[in-house]
Amino acid sequence: MLPRFRLVLSLASLFGLLSVDASEQPNVIVIMADDIGFECYSGYGSEYYSTPRIDQLASTGAQFTQAYSQPICTPSRVKIMTGKYNFRNYTRFRNLDLSQPTFAKMVKVNGYATAIAGKWQLSEENLDGPYQAGFDEYLLWHFTRGNGNDSENPLFQNKGSRYKSPRLFLNTNLVEYTGGKYGPDLVVDYIVDYIERKKDDPFLLYFPMILVHNPFDPTPLSPDWESADERRSQRERFKEMVNYMDRVIGRIVDKLDETGLREETLIIVTGDNGTNKAIDSPFPHRGAIQGGKGMMTDAGTRVAFVANWKGQIKPGSIIDKPICFADVLPTIADVTNSQLPKGIDGRSLMPLLRGETESARDWIFMSYSHSGIEQSPFRCFVRDQRWKLYATGELYDVPNDWLEERPATGLDAHAARQRLQPILDRITSQAPNGYIKQ
Repeated sequence: MLPRFRLVLSLASLFGLLSVDASEQPNVIVIMADDIGFECYSGYGSEYYSTPRIDQLASTGAQFTQAYSQPICTPSRVKIMTGKYNFRNYTRFRNLDLSQPTFAKMVKVNGYATAIAGKWQLSEENLDGPYQAGFDEYLLWHFTRGNGNDSENPLFQNKGSRYKSPRLFLNTNLVEYTGGKYGPDLVVDYIVDYIERKKDDPFLLYFPMILVHNPFDPTPLSPDWESADERRSQRERFKEMVNYMDRVIGRIVDKLDETGLREETLIIVTGDNGTNKAIDSPFPHRGAIQGGKGMMTDAGTRVAFVANWKGQIKPGSIIDKPICFADVLPTIADVTNSQLPKGIDGRSLMPLLRGETESARDWIFMSYSHSGIEQSPFRCFVRDQRWKLYATGELYDVPNDWLEERPATGLDAHAARQRLQPILDRITSQAPNGYIKQ
């Protein structure tokens, strides 16, 4: 068993409160739901969806109100794992450059056990991909090329279901679950077993969830689980999937409580991009928010982001500073006392979680191309809480123009442009010619 003594934190150093020894090497669990924007969480203001377990993590930890993903899944997954802007290392859809540093490789060098469970979609027909990305073990869905129909290998000709009777790979071995078992439950069974197995060792566990991506199928708690009722609406099914997402996250938290690991574990909960465009969600003061997956508007990129570390994060912290997925890797480096790889674009969130907001960055940068540098230039912007400036010149007052329909003008807009343009120019100048759409 590895000694767990590398990082020493206390409530005194964090908040000036009574000192508490937290000398053990902390665990990290990163949970990323699939296709769900901020508008689908009750803790973010929804009165239609119910996410009590995530809300509880926020109320006993910290909730970020200005967290931004990439518009679709692969760009987000590459960015959160590597801590870099997409124009630096996102090559093509369904692909992670496995030579890149990742948060798993980073902590593994520092003596951590590492595991990933859920949705992969990052190394087509390469079952060693998760190992090459730094994970010791895995239970994952999706190693195919899209639907996999063009593959010469029978193993990858069908990605199969992710929900009822899923087609999962356990450490390179195909496991065909029949008998109607539910994919998200099987994945979380694996996760809680992993926590039990590794409870005496420091670990990093990455849970890129299968839920709540379409198809919008019944969950085991749906009234039509045994026989799907096609008369039910997509939104009704999606609501049940959101509830189930919250439930399985609660199972992980309960396991940490059962094993006595809550005070030794940083939990991060977020989503990989905005909600599916087929879903419109009732939302107070807006009527409804149409899902914006694939779009660079707030409907496509603004996501929930909750951090919980019992005894180390002040309960009920609300953090309004803008953050992005590049910030996750340096946060993990900070927490685990691991050496930060070179060329990282993000910043640790730990100062914000300690309440140190004075020197925090008040902007985020995004570069996005659906298919990566092999297919098309990246579209880029820099933004703060209010203003959003694209590399192509458009400036939007986001709170007053949610859908980005009217480029902003006037004195306030001019001042915002003067402030944001140098940041945008500095970052985009680092990209090779042709990478950035101008």
